[in-house]
This record gives sequence, structure tokens and C-alpha cells, in this order.
Amino acid sequence: MNQTSTNQAAPNEAPARRKASCHDPEAPAPPPRAPMVDFRAEVPVSVDQSLCIEGCRLCIDVCPLDALAIDPDTGKAYMHVDECWYCGPCADRCPTGAVTVNIPYLLR
Repeated sequence: MNQTSTNQAAPNEAPARRKASCHDPEAPAPPPRAPMVDFRAEVPVSVDQSLCIEGCRLCIDVCPLDALAIDPDTGKAYMHVDECWYCGPCADRCPTGAVTVNIPYLLR
């Protein structure tokens, strides 16, 4: 006796279409991605490059996590890791006000 399971289509019927997923070759292509940008606004510490003094290391020297570094191309400070304690001596020590600590709302 040949029984058809409930998951299989009858011989004269098309199989039910599955829900599209990333593994489905018939799934539509995803929308195009946004272009990458050089500036990230959501980092804990931002450095205004127009105010930063080339070669100055004051903010870098006081950071307990070594989160700031000198960009070899520009000679100016930038945040090279996303970890920050929001302690603030980097911003306090900056003579031009180029360094800003972006404290999250929940920590204020």
C-alpha cells in the first residue's frame, strides 16, 4: 500500500512553497548595504581632528585602558578600541577640547 504523507505533494500538485530563508536559493536577494563611512558617531570617545594637535599625547598617556592611539598617517589621536570606562581624564587633559567622552544616558 502506497501512502502519501501530509508533507509531500500529491503527484498532480505543485509542492507548497517554503518560507524564504538565507539557505533558500530561490529567496530574493537582500537589499544593498549602506556604504561604509570613516566617521563613527557611536564610539565612547570622539576626537575632533580639526582641534587635535599633531603629536600631542596627553589624552593617550592618561587613558587607563590604552583605548586611544596616534594615527600614523595624521599624527593625531583617535580611539582604536571601543572599550571605555568613561572616567574622563582624556577629555580633561586635552588642551584644545578636541576629546569628548560620550557618556551613555544610563550612566549619567
